[in-house]
Amino acid sequence: MLRARWLLLAVAPLLVLTIFTLTPTPKPEAAQASGQSESQGAAKRAEEELESAEDLLAKMPPGLAAADKKELAHQILGSAMNSTKDWRTLYGHIADGDDGDGYCGGVIGFCSGTKDMRILVESYTKDHPDNGLAEYLPALRAVDGTDSHEGLGAGFVEAWQAESEKPAFREAQDKIRDTMYFQPAVDLAKLDGLGTLGQFIYYDAMVFHGPGIDKNGFYEIRERVRAAQKTKAEGGEEKAYLNAFLDECRKVMTESKSAQDTSRIDTTQRAFLRDGNLTLKTPLVWQMYGETFRAS
Repeated sequence: MLRARWLLLAVAPLLVLTIFTLTPTPKPEAAQASGQSESQGAAKRAEEELESAEDLLAKMPPGLAAADKKELAHQILGSAMNSTKDWRTLYGHIADGDDGDGYCGGVIGFCSGTKDMRILVESYTKDHPDNGLAEYLPALRAVDGTDSHEGLGAGFVEAWQAESEKPAFREAQDKIRDTMYFQPAVDLAKLDGLGTLGQFIYYDAMVFHGPGIDKNGFYEIRERVRAAQKTKAEGGEEKAYLNAFLDECRKVMTESKSAQDTSRIDTTQRAFLRDGNLTLKTPLVWQMYGETFRAS
């Protein structure tokens, strides 16, 4: 995954977000500092939106959070991440994709270089101190923000795979996935007046781009699009807004890596949008990396 440096972590179900301090990789360029400042502001404003809308959100329909739609969302995301709808096979998956994020593994692609893998293992170790990954926490802290494998290596990979056979570690992955990615994305989409498809588009963007303080994290992308295009909640047209959002996500993807495959947008999300399937009604057919997937 191409992810920005982290700013936000949801620490309680649904809404409560807390900012934690990072030590950024030293980069003297003013543009870099400015980009981080803009993204940090965007993330902080999103946090405030969610906090102030807690009562409103509690009254809204579940949307993508409904059990059947959430399952569908993870099937589509699994096809984008690892070319499989069977996302439950991904708990033990771990590899280095040579994208600068170090080891990435698990159900959402937690990465050693982007803080969320460390957060996951710390949280899991708090509840299960004798787990096989606990001994690697010093190394995970040391490599955070880099693509280094120092102190990890084959032993860490084996420990991850072994731990992923345990229900408790799978539950820990689900919990961090939901609080860090799923629920903030879905709730912000609801506040923007978006239906189930729009909520999935936000969720996928949150996963791919990350809730970060570097330029082009999810929150900054959302703010840029909202500045140029009215959301449905503001009286805009839902399809027009979502097309603009996908345009911006695609632009960021290809700017960061010119050869980046954009199937997750071009032949999946954009196809649903062209069909007017704003509720992600099934049966559903989509293309990912040239392969056809179906959900009923």
